[in-house]
Amino acid sequence: MLRLIHHLLPLLLILLFTAAQQVHSWRPWPNAVNNNSRSSTADFRFGPSKKFEGSSEFVDLKYHMGPVMTTNITVHIIWYGKWQPSQKRIIREFINSISADSVKPPSVSGWWKTVQLYTDQTGSNISRTVKIGSEKNDRFYSHGKSLTRLSVQSVIKSFITARTKPLPVTPKNGIYLLLTSPDVYVQDFCQQVCGFHYFTFPSIVGYTLPYAWVGNSAKLCPGICAYPFAVPTYIPGLKPVKAPNGDVGVEGMISVIAHEIAELVTNPLVNAWYAGPDPIAPVEIADLCEGIYGTGGGGSYTGQMLEGRDGATFNVNGIRRQFLIQWVWNHVVNYCTGPNALDQ
Repeated sequence: MLRLIHHLLPLLLILLFTAAQQVHSWRPWPNAVNNNSRSSTADFRFGPSKKFEGSSEFVDLKYHMGPVMTTNITVHIIWYGKWQPSQKRIIREFINSISADSVKPPSVSGWWKTVQLYTDQTGSNISRTVKIGSEKNDRFYSHGKSLTRLSVQSVIKSFITARTKPLPVTPKNGIYLLLTSPDVYVQDFCQQVCGFHYFTFPSIVGYTLPYAWVGNSAKLCPGICAYPFAVPTYIPGLKPVKAPNGDVGVEGMISVIAHEIAELVTNPLVNAWYAGPDPIAPVEIADLCEGIYGTGGGGSYTGQMLEGRDGATFNVNGIRRQFLIQWVWNHVVNYCTGPNALDQ
């Protein structure tokens, strides 16, 4: 109750002085209804404590002494399937915005500062620098339009061993991001996950490399993976919010990409920062804040988000665009935080 009062007082004051900038929240978070998840590792073992920004007493996030990414981080992108140039630009600009300190708040780089709080056993923080490295296109679906988790690793292998311009092998500071187009199905997509991260097996790829997959849900399940820009069909009367960049599938991907990158850099080999007893299915810093996009978020509420002049919904500014991304767990204050918090 004290924390609730702590949140409400600043909220009332801010609303009085910033009436020109609209904020609103959305309900319900669809996963609370059908138990689908934006991440392969999310579960409900912490009950409400992992869903509400102010509830922290039962969250047991620990450091398990594994490596985190403390040197300049490079994201190598594999565009699997058919992508429009405009779609690629949106995703590139989000990733490039992570290190763009000159952007006005609330910014993507402000969101990343929470991720930077995490350290390794030497006390070194997560790197502030995230940049795009090499990019490869797979327009002809080299491994088909239906991928398993293991075949995702085979796709990565095919590009780091390519005869011409292979992806560089950078296991200490490289992230290999496989993005699949709307006509590609990946194992458990829509049913349990919208994206996942892990590390490649030397027996398959030849190296241990941190990687993530995120799918474009525009055709398969936008109401699950692109919420709140699309809404589930099983909730009649609920209206979607307007996407800031005009592409619902890609807008949904942006938040999942943010989710997976935040977890990859803090838990690249699944032996660093996570909660829960099971390293096979760890609850990580983005899982703990699943569905929270602003102050008051938790349970079935996304929290207070911003509305642009064109009516689009967002919570962070990028270099040239606005985005909606979920908050992450701040282990210093023991609750979910984001740069658009009304009490900062």
